[in-house]
Parts: sequence; C-alpha cells; structure tokens
Amino acid sequence: MFVLERRSIVHASLPEVFAFFSDPRNLARLTPPSLRFRIVEAPPGTLRAGDRIRYTIRLLGLPVGWTTRIATWDEGRGFSDVQEKGPYRSWRHGHAFRAVPGGVEMSDRVEYALPGRALGRIAHALWIRRQLRAIFDFREKAIGEIFPPGG
Repeated sequence: MFVLERRSIVHASLPEVFAFFSDPRNLARLTPPSLRFRIVEAPPGTLRAGDRIRYTIRLLGLPVGWTTRIATWDEGRGFSDVQEKGPYRSWRHGHAFRAVPGGVEMSDRVEYALPGRALGRIAHALWIRRQLRAIFDFREKAIGEIFPPGG
C-alpha cells in the first residue's frame, strides 16, 4: 500500500471550497489536460455518500475507464471516494477541509495499491509516484488560479 498526502491553503470560504469540490463537473478543471479526463456518468448537482462517478482518462495514450464511489460524506468537512473499477488494485482518496485564517486548509490522503506486486512496485518507483505527484501539483496550481489570494 502506498500513501500520498497533501495539504494546501485555499483562499476562499469553507462553504465556497466545499461546494466546489462537491460538484463532480469541477474534476476536469483539476486534472492535467494530458490525461484527457472525461466524465462518462455522474450524479447531477452535489455529490452525496453512495454516488458513483464514471470517467475515462488516458494513461500512456490508452483509454482507461475508472469508476469511483463516494464512500463517506461529512457535509462541510470532508468526504472520501473509493475505486470500484480502474487501474489500481485499490484506491481510497480522503478529502478534508477546515477553516483557517486566510481561507481553508485542504488535506488529501490517497491510499493506493497497484496490481502485480513486484511489477507494481517497479512501476511505482519509475513512473506512478512521479505521475501522481505531478497530478496533485497541477491540481494545487489550478485551485490557486480558481481561488486566487485576495480574490
């Protein structure tokens, strides 16, 4: 099992930030264009526990289907999604939000495992760890543009 953790400050109010992350249509804005993220199916409006999102991304130029389910939901505080079908052996992404001076502290914790034990570890060391960090770097930059300081 691998873990990726990130914390950042979002320059907006807690209700604004939580509403933004509660809308699955905003996922594309937070995903690097190179992944060619496309939602196939998502609930209309705000997410809730039990909702499923089906989407496709491109990895190494190949289309990959992915289905996640909102496993937990704590209105205004956080939620988690788990992979039901996709490229990982397992994937759980926790999102937590709390008001702090200057905005909202947003914390992410992704726990994931890869298929193919030895090959999965090699792929992680050579490519996947770096790719996930780049995706979260892009996401942090995009959030800073969507919610600029003083905006």
